[in-house]
Amino acid sequence: MRRPVFPVQSSNAHTMAPQRRAGSRTPESGGAGAGSRAEEQRRRLLLSSVTKGNAQKDSRRKWLKVAFLLSSAMLGYLLSGSYLFGEDGVTEVLAHHSESLQDKFIEVPCSEDYNSHKRFEGCTPRKCGRGITDAIINREEAERIRRIAEKGLSLGGSDGGASILDLHSGALSLGKHFVNMYRYFGDKIHDIFTEEDFQLYRDVRQRIQQKIALTFGIHASSMYLTKPTFFSRINNSEAKTTHDEYWHPHIDKVTYGSFDYTSLLYLSDYTEHFGGGRFVFMDEGANRTVEPRTGRVSFFTSGSENLHRVEKVHWGTRYAITISFTCNPDHGIGDPVLT
Repeated sequence: MRRPVFPVQSSNAHTMAPQRRAGSRTPESGGAGAGSRAEEQRRRLLLSSVTKGNAQKDSRRKWLKVAFLLSSAMLGYLLSGSYLFGEDGVTEVLAHHSESLQDKFIEVPCSEDYNSHKRFEGCTPRKCGRGITDAIINREEAERIRRIAEKGLSLGGSDGGASILDLHSGALSLGKHFVNMYRYFGDKIHDIFTEEDFQLYRDVRQRIQQKIALTFGIHASSMYLTKPTFFSRINNSEAKTTHDEYWHPHIDKVTYGSFDYTSLLYLSDYTEHFGGGRFVFMDEGANRTVEPRTGRVSFFTSGSENLHRVEKVHWGTRYAITISFTCNPDHGIGDPVLT
């Protein structure tokens, strides 16, 4: 709408003043004023509508931004490694391969598995759980231990993906079978191993035993090394026998009977030396994993409170040693000796 055109006033303003009376309006000037007010009202309504619309848009943008930030944070948390969506549901990582843990312990309720075996006061688990430490075996010692496994397994090895070396019994994977390497190779064993190898093995075993006893509040002297205690080498080769199918869930106390406390010393690194191959505790509603790290010790009570499995190795080679303990002296074994 055009602005109203008013007459140009004379420069002698006071001479025009008597011609204009307050309250006196012509129809033309009255219509123009009404139109101005209507236009101003429409302008205000339009401005109010635009302002309200912009405010709503700003509010929506803020909420969208907040929702985006929250969802991004949640996604980052889920993918950070603390929780991962795996094939079997949500998996909590108890120990990342990239972190060095002084001590970590998670207590869980004991199962009734121990009640079906003879109980030994001061040893049979009454406190159950799982512990992880990177503080009792250093990397250099673990690498020396791995070389023992590499030397022994160089004598044989499974045709499938999992090979075993037991220094106590002499059991060694060879093709699709096992042999007693002490008998099979005889004096050649002395060209493979040294007394220093066996001394290191004994020293490491003793430190692990002390750590388990301290954590579970029992006397180390009441625990006995038990069989099978063995090195394992796992790669992604296709399984040839049931012995190569290491990935099935199992309970040590049910599988072996004598086990009361189980430990694993890892001798290679997850993601650096191999992929897959994580250790998985299978709890109700969630899987909780330990990522192997050279020198890391994972230990736990052996009953069904610690149902577990090992993921399939997808590439590379995974080395570890399983060292197990019993409370029953009848099931105890001695340390290996190079004779």
